[in-house]
Amino acid sequence: MSQSLPLLTVLAGLAVPLALFALPARHVRRRGTAGGALRGALAAHDEVWHGTAADSYVELQVQTDRKSPLPDDRWKRRPGR
Repeated sequence: MSQSLPLLTVLAGLAVPLALFALPARHVRRRGTAGGALRGALAAHDEVWHGTAADSYVELQVQTDRKSPLPDDRWKRRPGR
């Protein structure tokens, strides 16, 4: 028993954190809330380590939120010109 105690300690040390990560993961999968959180976490990581990736992310968000422009009659050809 004394020889297997270190092995059991290591296995328990691995099993407890895995179980603690599995419970919230199951909750997130059921509710479907992982997309926004993961996107935000990766954006924060990119902002710290990859400056141009963060700039690209912000630009994509701005383009997504931007409304399409209204039609402008100034650029159409007028008859007789």
